[in-house]
Amino acid sequence: MVASSSLTPTAEETGSATARHYFEARRARVDGFVARHFTLPGTLRLHGAALGWDILRAPVNIALSPVLVLTRIAAALLRRIGWARSADWLAGRQILLRTSVARRVEDLILTDLLELPLDQGASARHPEALARAVLAAPQLREMIHTGAGAAETNALARRIAGSLGEYAGTRSAVAEMTTAIGTVAVGALAFHALTPGMFSMATPIADAFARAQAVASFPLGQTLGGMWYGVFQPGASPWLVAVTLVGLVMLGSVVGAFAGILADPVQSRLGIHRRRLGRLIDALEADLVAAGDKSFVAREHFYARLMDLWDGAASVLRLFRN
Repeated sequence: MVASSSLTPTAEETGSATARHYFEARRARVDGFVARHFTLPGTLRLHGAALGWDILRAPVNIALSPVLVLTRIAAALLRRIGWARSADWLAGRQILLRTSVARRVEDLILTDLLELPLDQGASARHPEALARAVLAAPQLREMIHTGAGAAETNALARRIAGSLGEYAGTRSAVAEMTTAIGTVAVGALAFHALTPGMFSMATPIADAFARAQAVASFPLGQTLGGMWYGVFQPGASPWLVAVTLVGLVMLGSVVGAFAGILADPVQSRLGIHRRRLGRLIDALEADLVAAGDKSFVAREHFYARLMDLWDGAASVLRLFRN
């Protein structure tokens, strides 16, 4: 009796079954991964890496974030009109500086969540280490399409490494939003004003400093000075506002480098980390199984830019009121 060839699983079917089993196992590890690394004890260990150059990288990344958003929008438009190669090139540009915390998150996702081998500190020594780890991982060999050439395989590995970097880069945007929420709270409590960012915060702080100086130097004494300048508010000079803004940006860079200590437990509690990791795993599965181009896209950068627009609108509104 001759067995039907249709009953014999093909290599592609076997690879698909292996991939489904592997990625289902990754999804099952998400909750444990979040509990280990994004609750308060885990994020405190994670942010030990922020002590150092990350404090300087944070303000640079804030300045580069609008450029990142523009490149993502441009890549989406190019892909829509059929220029896929140009879109891939643009989407693959590394805009933000890799912080030590982000690099640590990439390593943890690769070694703990995906359970792929990576030499200790390899990604710090070699930027392409994540892509090499993907190519060398025995768990992924059956999933990479056998028909793909060396160039396509390398491009796939770089795209997967890019998705990991994009995920880790969300920390910069979340730090911006956390800092903005902090400035809103401080502005509401201290100045009874809407201050969603450093620009809108600089003016009331500079005005308060200018008023304190004017009261202290009032010729009839501070008591009468307080009464006088309570009616006739002294305005801060543009130079004082500029110096205040620079100081706030420097303070914000320090806060931003460690903002994840507050943001991570909140995101863990709300399930944001779990959903974001789920989107990352979906993107990796689409790349490896369906040979698609569903790279992970960090939405948080767009949310942070909306807060920038809010900050700018609040500053303009305050300017016209004055």
